[in-house]
Amino acid sequence: MRIQIDVALHYRFMQPNTVFLTLEAAREAGQEIVQEDLFLGDAELYRIVGDAGVGERIWACLPGSELNLTYRALVDVTRPAMALEALEAAPLHRIPGEVAPYLRPSRYCQSDKFVTFVEKRFARFSGGRKVAAIRDWIEANLTYVHGSSDADTNVLETFAGRQGVCRDYAHLMCSMVRAAQIPARMVAVYSPDVIPPDFHAVAEVWLGGEWHLVDATGMGRADSMAVISVGRDAYDVAFMESQAPAEMLSQSINVLRV
Repeated sequence: MRIQIDVALHYRFMQPNTVFLTLEAAREAGQEIVQEDLFLGDAELYRIVGDAGVGERIWACLPGSELNLTYRALVDVTRPAMALEALEAAPLHRIPGEVAPYLRPSRYCQSDKFVTFVEKRFARFSGGRKVAAIRDWIEANLTYVHGSSDADTNVLETFAGRQGVCRDYAHLMCSMVRAAQIPARMVAVYSPDVIPPDFHAVAEVWLGGEWHLVDATGMGRADSMAVISVGRDAYDVAFMESQAPAEMLSQSINVLRV
């Protein structure tokens, strides 16, 4: 599937600023960048490799007090949509070193608080069937409510309130899967099925010796999502981090099938 991505950001800062950007589609297995263009005016750009070697992140040194950014890309998504139920979870001693950190609790994913709940609620499942059951439970029990959370909302608040946005669904998914002793990480993606269009957050789980995308909101499928970056939680995959306070003047993200 080919998708077209169009991003436009306009932010104002109180002073010349350096921002950390994570918004380009990654060059990785399962997707091919056919064409892309990033425009940041006179900003000086310094690139580094993203977490787990997925994608790139950009330090942008802005000469003035505003960020005017446009990003446009055509991406062919070639990964299939796998049935999780057919996949096995690896024994703990067989989990690779680069994957093992995604078993642990993190700032927004306090997975250790969900061990008892997951053991009792999903005891009859194992491997991919357990992951699929967790995904289905979250989609059925949470309500997607715009503005119901903010950057400080943690997964315990989401679980108690039973509502949130994509980052909250992904945090809960990662937390419960990690509580089941299966590695899970946060993924920033673009998807044409997200309503309203925006940067989107999903989970990725380690099953059958590979990472597999899972969207607990039910909006996205692995065969229609373009991965941007991965990390422990939303702290690691934010599209922009700023050293100075930022005022959003305008922002648009559009993703279409073409």
